[in-house]
Amino acid sequence: MSLIVIETTPTVAVIGVGRMGAAMAGTLHRSGLPLFVWNRDSSKSERVASQTGATVMGSAAEATRAAHVVLTSLADDAAMEAVYLGDEGVVAGAGPETVVVDTSTVDPETVTRIGAAVEATGARFLDAPVSGSVATVEASALTFMVGGDEDTLEEVRPVLSVLGSNIIHAGGRGSGSAAKLAVNALVHGLNIALSESLVLAEKAGVDRSTAYEIFATGAGGAPFVHYKRQAYEHPEDAQVAFSLDLVAKDLELITGLGRRVGAPLRQAETGLEVVRDAIASGMADRDLSAVAVFLREQGA
Repeated sequence: MSLIVIETTPTVAVIGVGRMGAAMAGTLHRSGLPLFVWNRDSSKSERVASQTGATVMGSAAEATRAAHVVLTSLADDAAMEAVYLGDEGVVAGAGPETVVVDTSTVDPETVTRIGAAVEATGARFLDAPVSGSVATVEASALTFMVGGDEDTLEEVRPVLSVLGSNIIHAGGRGSGSAAKLAVNALVHGLNIALSESLVLAEKAGVDRSTAYEIFATGAGGAPFVHYKRQAYEHPEDAQVAFSLDLVAKDLELITGLGRRVGAPLRQAETGLEVVRDAIASGMADRDLSAVAVFLREQGA
């Protein structure tokens, strides 16, 4: 496969400027890269453009045609299918000079199928979901898990390096998405375990902050425990970094992948039940740390 020569200052399009996409656009803008944006909700595109000076495009196809490197950040599989395969979608705008990098958390089967559609145009495609938060994007410290051609990854590495400090080639197409689901299985397992442990300590008479200090300084004091401390200790003030409805989406993808590949995921199955119950109680839009609030209320 021949190499695409990307200019010293490549043009970049960000398609999907929700919480993470908007943060990516802001960080790319600060690096000085020419930037185009598009979102199905045009008000989000306009807001990002007002903050970054990016050019708002009229469709995903237009944004794709304008850029050498196209980054997509989409909510779920249905959004990815619509944005890529629609009449004015990414595939309609892709061509031989385009590298498309999808950072969404979706099913590996979805990225395999859509990646093939992108590459049928002569463009290249990488599935490159990320681990991190808005703050991580702003610090250029994301971890990218990349599936696809390794030479293509090297071509776009300078752009991805603006956003991330860890860029790991996971294997062929779809392997980045599979790795991301495995990562999120771990994160969501930690969330349930931490929530249960905190509520257990509280119900047994240990002050919440004291219990959390013990967790954070003990053997289980993973980075997640430190990063989410304020959200767990002060849930009434917790900002939504990862909503419970998206947690449920992830766990459905994770357990589905597990069934397909023959990996038993008993903890993830149970975690999905807990999250669904929390959502049914009205917590769909709450931060994932609200699992502790739900369990606290259930045990009242």
